[in-house]
Amino acid sequence: MRDIVDGLAAWHADGVRFAVATVVHTWRSAPRQPGAAMAVSEHGEVLGSVSGGCVEGAVYTAAEEVIKTKKAQQQTYGVSDGDAFEVGLTCGGTIELLIQPDVALVELAEVLTAITEGRPVATASMADNQLVIWPDRTSGTLGDPGLDHAAEQQAAGMLAAGTTGMVHLGDHGEQRQEDVEVFVQTYLTPPRMIVFGAIDFAGAVAKIGGFLGYHVTVCDARPVFATRKRFPTADDLIVQWPHQYLESTAVDERTVLCILTHDPKFDVPLLEVALRTPARYIGVMGSRRTHADRLRRLREAGVSETQLARLSAPIGLDLGARTPEETAVAIAAEIISSAWGGSGLPLTGLDAPIHG
Repeated sequence: MRDIVDGLAAWHADGVRFAVATVVHTWRSAPRQPGAAMAVSEHGEVLGSVSGGCVEGAVYTAAEEVIKTKKAQQQTYGVSDGDAFEVGLTCGGTIELLIQPDVALVELAEVLTAITEGRPVATASMADNQLVIWPDRTSGTLGDPGLDHAAEQQAAGMLAAGTTGMVHLGDHGEQRQEDVEVFVQTYLTPPRMIVFGAIDFAGAVAKIGGFLGYHVTVCDARPVFATRKRFPTADDLIVQWPHQYLESTAVDERTVLCILTHDPKFDVPLLEVALRTPARYIGVMGSRRTHADRLRRLREAGVSETQLARLSAPIGLDLGARTPEETAVAIAAEIISSAWGGSGLPLTGLDAPIHG
């Protein structure tokens, strides 16, 4: 829902009634993942998407009814549904949606503000009931104290891990039972992308990193290059020796590091630090000859083969990229592939599910 927050906040501030449809289950090649959302206002305006165009018409109609009745609905669309062709879901997937009226959304303004500001919050929803889980408190109810407690515990763990999905519980919160389904959606601060080296390629990488939802930091020791004019889309600009900055900043399992300096005096000390972090992705720019020299220097510095195996170098997938923008696409493609286990091969030649 992050991508429609601003629109929802504007509707709420203006007193406009609306309904939010959220993907809560997917099967096979469904085009969007749990958490994808579409909103419809009482004036017929639409925000977001739940299927990339496949079922939006049907969802629009259902949302209008939810606005009118102020009652939530759960709808499933897919190939097993007799209406599948009518709603357009011909790609072979199935999605289940929870469509809620705005009146069922607890502490809506506060939740939207938290999402916008990157503060952690989670929601647990079941039909017309909702529980909001903050790091230090909860609001709302799912209709049963035991269920509230169990959902809160589950949501707290999912919030810490940054996961979203359906939780199965007993009617009164009993674990390992499947009487009720509770959809838990979590919102964390955006993952970080740190780009080292304020070169022309870095501007394109920073821009596509923001497009992918990362909080982007550009770091370079040279103030003449690390300027806001050169990097207008970066969230942070840091003028500092790269390895010193990396030692002092937070890096977690969601962080991606793009090292574009390709200069040994920057690369080697920076990589010695980077390879000790839990960063999910460490990509390094440079030719194969440059990388071979880099590996030699790192081995001499005592970096192990296991650590060196974490490097994606030369950075990016083989797309034949030439320009900074094309190279940024190749780097982004590798980051996405590493996150989801993609092969990086054309789908045309693969006999495998599109969404693994």
